[in-house]
Amino acid sequence: MSSSRRGGDRGKGIAQDQSDSRRRRAPTRAQVAEEVGRRAALRVQVRARGFSGRTVHDVGQPTANTHPQILTEGEITPGISSDEYIWRRKKLLKLLPENALAIFASAPVKMMTDVVPYTFRQDADYLYITGCQQPGGIAVLGHNCGLCMFMPETTPQDVTWQGETAGVDAALSAFKADEAYPISALNKILSSWIECSFQLFHNVNTANSTYVNLESFQKAASNGKVKDFAVHTHEARWIKSEAELKLMRNSASIASQALLQTMLHSKIFPNEGMLSAKFEYECRMRGAQRMAFNPVVGGGSNGSIIHYARNDQRIQDGDLVLMDVGCELHGYTSDITRTWSPFGRFSPAQAELYDLILETNEECLRLCRPGTTIREIHNYSVDKLRKGFQELGILKSDQPHGYHMLNPTSIGHYLGMDVHDCRTITYDRPLKPGVVITIEPGVYIPSNSDVSERYQGIGIRIEDDVLITESGYEVLTASVPKEIKHLESLLNNLSYGMGMEKGNGDSGF
Repeated sequence: MSSSRRGGDRGKGIAQDQSDSRRRRAPTRAQVAEEVGRRAALRVQVRARGFSGRTVHDVGQPTANTHPQILTEGEITPGISSDEYIWRRKKLLKLLPENALAIFASAPVKMMTDVVPYTFRQDADYLYITGCQQPGGIAVLGHNCGLCMFMPETTPQDVTWQGETAGVDAALSAFKADEAYPISALNKILSSWIECSFQLFHNVNTANSTYVNLESFQKAASNGKVKDFAVHTHEARWIKSEAELKLMRNSASIASQALLQTMLHSKIFPNEGMLSAKFEYECRMRGAQRMAFNPVVGGGSNGSIIHYARNDQRIQDGDLVLMDVGCELHGYTSDITRTWSPFGRFSPAQAELYDLILETNEECLRLCRPGTTIREIHNYSVDKLRKGFQELGILKSDQPHGYHMLNPTSIGHYLGMDVHDCRTITYDRPLKPGVVITIEPGVYIPSNSDVSERYQGIGIRIEDDVLITESGYEVLTASVPKEIKHLESLLNNLSYGMGMEKGNGDSGF
C-alpha cells in the first residue's frame, strides 16, 4: 500500500528517561514484601471465586484442540509457539527499567450500528505479546509480575449471544500468562502496582480509558512518569523471527495467487467492485482471515487517486486498472500492487510510463540489502523518476513542485503485523536481515492534469514485498507478472472456464 513520506527520530529521550529512572530510589524490602503478600492474597481470592482451576475447552479463538488442522500442540498462533511468545516477553522486559511497568490494551470494539459491531481486529502490540485475538483485555508487563493479563468477564447471556471468550483460565493455560485476574480487579491491583512503580510505559496511540482514568495513572502522568512504549515494541517487531517470516511468505503467496486469478478474471469482468470481491474471495479460499486494508481498485483515471476506495466503476476499454491489495494471515500482512490492461493491450503512452515505473521498481529492488536505508532507496527512485518524467516531457525542470504532483509517495514502508508497520522506526535506519519492506514506485496523472493529453488519466504503481536477507533480498511477491509482454500474453491467451457467465458482469455498477 502506498506510503506517505515521513521523517524525524521519534522516541527521543527514552534512553535518558530509562537512565534517570534507574538512578531513582528502589522500593524498600518492606514495600516489596507487602506487595508480594497483596498479590498472593488476591490470587487466592480469584481462585476462590472460581475464576481459575477448571479445564478450558473453548477460549474464543482457534487452539490445537479445536482447530488441529491449523495449529499443533504448543502453538498459540498458527506457526508461533508459546515458547516464542514467552521469548518476546523476556525480550521486552530487558528494555524495561527496574521498577517499571508496561501496559498494553486490546483493541476496542468499533460499532457499525447500536448493536452490530465491525469485524474485530486486534492491536498488533497486544497480539505480539499475548497471542490473544479478542477484545476487552489489558496486559501488564513487569519484572515482578512477568506477563499479567486482566481478562473480560462474561455472563451466560454473553455466551448465548456471542459464544465463549477467553477469561482468566485461558490467560493462564492457553496464553501462558504468569498472572491473570478478571478485569473487575484491575482498579485495585493495577493501581497498587502503579503506586509502587517509578515509571510507566504504554502505547500512547492505543491508550485505553480502563487504565488511563485510574487515579494512580493520572498522578503518574502528571509527575512525568508515563512514557510511550511503542518505540520498544516496534523495535522488537521490526526484525522477524523464522516463524514470522514463514507466515509472511505464506501471506504474500496467498495474495500473489489471488491477484493472479483476479487478473485473469478482469478480462471477463472489467469492474472495480467485482475485482475487489474476486481478490478477497481467492484470499479467503486460501486461508487468509481478512484483507490487510480496503482494496484499492482504480480503473482509468481512478488509478491516479493513491488510496482510491470507492471501487464502483466499470473499467473502460483502453484503460488500465491499478490494484493495490493485500491479505492478513494469522496476524501477518502482505501488500502488493500491479497495474495492467484488462483488455490485453497497453497504449504507447501507457507503455512509456509503465516501462519507466517497472525499471525503477527493478533497480530499487537491487538496492535492497543490509545496511541500506529506505531513505536512500527513496532518494534514488526520485532521481530516476524525475529524469524519466523530464525525458517524457511531463515534468519541466523549472517546476519546483512538479515531481511531487506526479508522485507524492515514499518508495516504500515496513511491513509486518500492520501493513504500515513499526511507525517509530525511521526510514533512515539501516536495514537488517529479517526486516520486510515494500518497494512501490508510481506515477499519478489525473484527467485534468496540464501534461500532454496522451498521458492524462493514467495511474501506475508496481509494488513488491521484499525480505532483507544476509546476502541481499528476497522478493516475496515475485510470482505475479509485471512485464508488459507477460501481462498482455496472460490476458490474451487465457482460458475462460471460470464458472461464471460473461453476461453477469453488467450488474448495474
